[in-house]
Amino acid sequence: MTDGKKRAGIKPGQIVSIVLKKDQRTGQLTKGRVKALLTKSPFHPHGIKVRLDNGLVGRVKVIHE
Repeated sequence: MTDGKKRAGIKPGQIVSIVLKKDQRTGQLTKGRVKALLTKSPFHPHGIKVRLDNGLVGRVKVIHE
């Protein structure tokens, strides 16, 4: 498992855990499959923002191998 701060490490179809905007205070993670990458820069200190298959949007905290 790796963190999601580098865009190059995340591809559509991967299983990841993200933190939703509403869960940023608690740090609760939501697991799902990446549908689209929303962050354009190659690196983000809080995690790359993605949209999951179910439509939820958040920043990647864990990439599951």
